[in-house]
Amino acid sequence: MFDLNGRTALVTGAGQNVGEGIARALAERGAAVIVNDYHLDRATRVAQEIDGHGGSATAVAFDVTELSGVRDAFAKITDQVGPVDILVNNAGTGGPDEPMRMGQFVDLEPADWNTLLEVNLIGVLNCCKVAVPPMVERGWGRVITMSSGAGQIGMNIGVSLYAAAKAGAIGFTRHLAIETARQGVTANTIALGLVLPDPSALPELARSIPVGRLGTPSDVGALAVYLASPEAAWMTGQTVNLNGGAVTS
Repeated sequence: MFDLNGRTALVTGAGQNVGEGIARALAERGAAVIVNDYHLDRATRVAQEIDGHGGSATAVAFDVTELSGVRDAFAKITDQVGPVDILVNNAGTGGPDEPMRMGQFVDLEPADWNTLLEVNLIGVLNCCKVAVPPMVERGWGRVITMSSGAGQIGMNIGVSLYAAAKAGAIGFTRHLAIETARQGVTANTIALGLVLPDPSALPELARSIPVGRLGTPSDVGALAVYLASPEAAWMTGQTVNLNGGAVTS
């Protein structure tokens, strides 16, 4: 089950953390993985490590917020590796000054939210704009968009703009699924809780999670493999909460 041999998967923002975990998991199931990151050195490291463990990976750097650059990158990927069958929209940011730009909305200005909305929402639209039409033509495709529980419920003060972008990604993916369902293309969203490479980090926060730890990139990768697989053909338009049992509605 979950055999991805013969499929090409593009994971945006795969140079670290969640994206890296997804790229590794897809490669382990046989997919030829395109590792994207804004920083080529990050993407190259992940691709080389996947290759070193017997997988197939290619590093490609491009900015998801620039549609022309996305088009150029997809054209090169198609020529060199093959058409993209699986698109994982993982690239994201908390704002222009990582970590997440905090502050109540009434105190923020457009300069504070432009980058955040462009990466977390417009980047998803750009990649889908280029990737989905060929999927529809071929009659098979998988779109997996990473979101957050913040896009579903009110959480902390200071994350309204992040929540807006993530909620937009959920809504868009739901409607994309409706538009492409009859053409063999599925589109689903994973709404994450807190995921870090070290699940023992932040022990006080971990105690508030029913399973008692933070999520790991491999946790996310396992779910992404299912959603990317032939076995998930009847699952589309869904938002899957992956948060260790934290309540999300």
